[in-house]
Amino acid sequence: MFKKNDSMIDGHIHIEKGDYTIDWIKEFVRYAYKRGISEINLLEHSYRFKEFERVYKKIAAYNEFQKSLLNERMKLSLDQYKKLIKEVRKNKFPVKINFGLEVCFIEGTESIVKDIIESFDWDFMIGSVHWIDGWGFDHKKEFWEGKCVDQLYKRYYEIMKSLIKSGLFDILAHPDSIKCFGYYPSFDLEETYMEIADLLNKYNMYAEQNGGLHLNYGCKELGINSKMLNIFKKKNVKIITASDAHRPEDAGKYIRELSEL
Repeated sequence: MFKKNDSMIDGHIHIEKGDYTIDWIKEFVRYAYKRGISEINLLEHSYRFKEFERVYKKIAAYNEFQKSLLNERMKLSLDQYKKLIKEVRKNKFPVKINFGLEVCFIEGTESIVKDIIESFDWDFMIGSVHWIDGWGFDHKKEFWEGKCVDQLYKRYYEIMKSLIKSGLFDILAHPDSIKCFGYYPSFDLEETYMEIADLLNKYNMYAEQNGGLHLNYGCKELGINSKMLNIFKKKNVKIITASDAHRPEDAGKYIRELSEL
């Protein structure tokens, strides 16, 4: 499985906007190399693949928007992705390339996910929380209207704890991405962050210092919030820098700044 060293790494790059070719992968390598990155984690969202359809059954049933979204995105077979990975592994590049998946963690689907991901020798596996009891919180700001922010934050971190305890993943993606549209709870999260840190250590997982909200949502804050970061550092949680790039020209972007933080 994935082992991080002390070199500059971009631990979260999506390749979804291009064809599965060596030339497409070379574009990510080119930009990462220019930024001084020595290692990259390339991945796809699990919702891109038909094999994960059962995992998203509850998500598709939640409303028509989400059903349409999944129908639009879930068109590939994992075999296509695996074929690309095998081809890339035959080649040499100026940066080290690892391949994996970003799997949306949805409570109750753990056994399905386990069976799918154990069918291939992935370099790493990332778990993320994108759905709260069936609802996608990071699609549109207006979808938050009428929602109880405090309750959403409580459930978000409850689900995250279950994600870590599942033992399915090497890395926790963007651990405070619920802030994506600028909504914050009325209560302090220090105790919650400490619990998350302890669980990450217990299950030997990395947490992402992820710049995706800054890059893709325009959030002023770069990376995870300072309180969470300080607690993770104090408790010696393993941290991996990640751009959350969705196009080659963003590969390695802000990694140096994220590392310095």
